[in-house]
Amino acid sequence: MKTLSKIYNILIFIFMYAPIAVMIVFSFNGIKSRSTFSGFSLRWYEELFHDDLILNSLYLSLIIALLSAVIATLIGTLAAVGINSMRGVKKRAYLAVNNIPVTNPDIVTGISMMILFVFVLGIFNGMEMGFGTLLITHITFNIPYVVLNVLPKINGMDRNIYNAALDLGCPPVKAFMKVVVPEIMPGIITGFIMAFTLSLDDFVISYFNSGNSAQTLPVTIYSMTKKPYSPKINALSTLLFVSVLTLLVIVNMRNRRDAKKAKGGRKA
Repeated sequence: MKTLSKIYNILIFIFMYAPIAVMIVFSFNGIKSRSTFSGFSLRWYEELFHDDLILNSLYLSLIIALLSAVIATLIGTLAAVGINSMRGVKKRAYLAVNNIPVTNPDIVTGISMMILFVFVLGIFNGMEMGFGTLLITHITFNIPYVVLNVLPKINGMDRNIYNAALDLGCPPVKAFMKVVVPEIMPGIITGFIMAFTLSLDDFVISYFNSGNSAQTLPVTIYSMTKKPYSPKINALSTLLFVSVLTLLVIVNMRNRRDAKKAKGGRKA
């Protein structure tokens, strides 16, 4: 039975990652072909880094992802602290509201935000959707993920530490920064990395709220698929896959290290 289970898991992983492996291999193909591999070449990576449209879109995506992740982490952390201080039905209601954007289809979020921006910008004549609307949208859908990462750390924290700091004369804000923040920092960092990754990867919501002046990298890639096939898409997708994989490895290593520290602290 264990052997069948292992074979089943291996087949599932092959099914999921074989297309990615083929894409990575053909990103180093020397010719413009999706079926014949002529030999190892960095041609498409060189062309990729000389494409101004892709580089500008990448720069915009990184700026949006970084800013939205930072702002969403600040707001989400404070929201998690506020939700944690609630009790009973009120707390459950806020958690339910927080979880709605997570379970809501991206297309619903994207269209609803677009309608809101069109309505608001219609009041202020001359203003169009662009960097500002894109940033607000990314912050909005990132906040719930930060809350979900920070809240468990707050729940697992010993509240007596914060109360002890207050009893010793430490002001509430200083006690929060010196006592609470270091305790929940693993959750904050994990929430930041998740928000950054989700923002960098988002297509549907960005597509409806980017306007003509600001196109993120996923939107640019989508527009490239409408044109004749270019292997630069393989090279670009490979770089994105490696970047996201690196972030996931970092998060998992941090979680494992924090788990070991917590286990060692309980033994002590």
